[in-house]
Amino acid sequence: MKISKKKILELLTSGKYVPSTFKAIAKILEVKDKDDKKNLRKLLKELIEEGRIIRDSRGRYVIPGENMVIGDIQFTRRRFGAFVSRDDGEEVYIASDDTGFALDGDRVLVEITGTYRDLPKGCVVKVLKRGRTRIVGTFVTRGLFAFVIPDDPRIKYDFYVPPEGFNGAKPDEKVLLKITRYPSPGRNPEGVVDKVLGNAMDPAVDLPTVIFKHNLPEPGYFPEEVLKEAVKVAKPPTKKEISKRKDYRKDRIFTIDGEDAKDYDDAISIKKLKNGNYLLGVHIADVSHYVREGSALDREAYERGTSVYLLDTVIPMLPFELSNGICSLVEGEDRLTLSLEMEIDPGGKVVDFKVHEGVIRSVRRLTYTEVNRFLNGDNDPDLLKHLEPVKKELLVARELARILRDWRKKRGSVMDISSREVKILFDEKGRVVDILPQERGESEIMIEEFMIKANETIAEIFNTQDIPFVYRIHEKPDPESIIQLKHYLEAIGMKLRIPKNIHPKVLQEILEKTKDHPLHSSIERILVRSMKRAVYSERNIGHFGLASQAYTHFTSPIRRYPDLIVHRLLKKIIEKGHFSPEEIDRYEKELPRIAQHCSKRERIANEAEWDLLDMKKVEYISYHIGEIFDSVITGVTKFGLFVEIPEKMLSGLVHVSTLDDYYEYNETQNILVGKHKKRVFRIGDGVKVRAVHADKTTMEVDFVIVEKENNKNNKRNNSKNKAKKRKKKRRS
Repeated sequence: MKISKKKILELLTSGKYVPSTFKAIAKILEVKDKDDKKNLRKLLKELIEEGRIIRDSRGRYVIPGENMVIGDIQFTRRRFGAFVSRDDGEEVYIASDDTGFALDGDRVLVEITGTYRDLPKGCVVKVLKRGRTRIVGTFVTRGLFAFVIPDDPRIKYDFYVPPEGFNGAKPDEKVLLKITRYPSPGRNPEGVVDKVLGNAMDPAVDLPTVIFKHNLPEPGYFPEEVLKEAVKVAKPPTKKEISKRKDYRKDRIFTIDGEDAKDYDDAISIKKLKNGNYLLGVHIADVSHYVREGSALDREAYERGTSVYLLDTVIPMLPFELSNGICSLVEGEDRLTLSLEMEIDPGGKVVDFKVHEGVIRSVRRLTYTEVNRFLNGDNDPDLLKHLEPVKKELLVARELARILRDWRKKRGSVMDISSREVKILFDEKGRVVDILPQERGESEIMIEEFMIKANETIAEIFNTQDIPFVYRIHEKPDPESIIQLKHYLEAIGMKLRIPKNIHPKVLQEILEKTKDHPLHSSIERILVRSMKRAVYSERNIGHFGLASQAYTHFTSPIRRYPDLIVHRLLKKIIEKGHFSPEEIDRYEKELPRIAQHCSKRERIANEAEWDLLDMKKVEYISYHIGEIFDSVITGVTKFGLFVEIPEKMLSGLVHVSTLDDYYEYNETQNILVGKHKKRVFRIGDGVKVRAVHADKTTMEVDFVIVEKENNKNNKRNNSKNKAKKRKKKRRS
């Protein structure tokens, strides 16, 4: 008898079914053959992982109750609890005491027990599938015993390592641990050292630490099957293929990217029409022509979800042959594209558009630096000669970009939130020597405006037809987050009216009013935190931050899987003008899974990028222990002051125990007040601080406030000693 998931579910949902073990189910379904039993066990396991059935403590298979949900658990970094993301995108809050023996990333069964703020609240009943098999941490010894302390603060356990599992690891070395036993009642988790990464303080260890911590592919690695397929498909366009497409090769099309970019997936063309309108072409690499649905390349790209940019190292979504080769819109080479042509009036409105499968030949590969120099009036002869073919187009592009930007501002789009990007400078040994803030110039803003307009235009095609699609959505902020933002602004002396039903224009006005404030970057951070994270979804609810009714990601298919999906869907519309009922049914089932997976992969990539950047910032300050910096207080708590060195975008803590008095925290006014001297510390105050401690593993930096430049050495030493004591306290 052939067993299927459908057959199993029919049994478990039938009125006559009594919760049964594997043996009993096999008997009911008359499964006797050894291979059939093996298949039944496999199908039951898959149904559990999908969350459609569960196996209770007595080994019986049942359908989850109405108050039971299944999802992936993610702990907060400060271990204040966790959130379980369900397959439908909804979240459930889990208090710290209710997480059971789950680890971050596990698939869990949760019983709903109540509500927490606006979310359902629950407790973990069972771990259905472990999300981690390896962890990165520091190898430490305690007497005769050895443990690995995880780098990830979301993992609350230390892992015991038996002597036979040391694998040559020495105390304080960074290691990759293979988990051999997960936490259970009365037992700590255990593991064996899989790989020694090196001394925790060695800068060269940071990159592999982040890669293994986030379970990313190693740079340069792709499965053999994927590499073979990449070589096979990475062929120049044939005459036959070119003949099927709109030929843009005589148009002045060019790319503008960063100095170090190698994959150019977007190019532009632009001209002013006789009627006063602008014709903007956004030409995007046709990756979908080479990465066919269901192929080895496609499966690997889906699993990765996105390219990951770890400072000067890239873990690409696609092999080099495609990402830097045949799909990259390099100068002077024929390249296949999906080309969007938009006619835009002087008010910034798209009055007409067309989408074609095209072929282009870029006339210039430009960099942001070059274009910024030109737009700023640099008349260097070599620069002007290099830009000669597109000088006129660049001036028209600037003109249109300003119109589009003004139009976005009028509708309320949140403008000018700096990405707070920094450039890390290294010496020949790989040590951090400086941190320089990166400012965006006019060319970066110009390209951003064109890509936003292209993404909105493509999204509207599907939104107006109400057919399955992958949108980039951004929900409205929670009211509580907005209240926190309001309190922060009040703490720095700003009185602003913030309505409950908030519009992005309100946030835009806050940024404009505070642009000259010394705490502007901190205000930006608080404002960003008050907003929800943008994600991919098959449901269009608009993009709050952009004040856009429909938005998607269409412009970067070399490095983002959702863009590749959008291209495939768009091609079907170009070809037929509609989806068949079968296609609609298929996409309605597939796209939610793809959107959720890609949102998760994007979050992992972001966290890896932030982790490495933070490690390098901590490394920088570790070389400057004892030095004095100008800083600004960005946060006040009962245990101390959070300060930031603005020119390095580097933050740390001034612990209350290092201050010159006994300080009491006034929660209402969000200030620290000295009991005897009555000195007050509040957000926005400028203070001179000395760096006294930096820990790359915990990402913690400690400062002390310097009253005078000639502080006595004993005060300095006392501060260092207190910092060391706090370090021990944190680790215990």
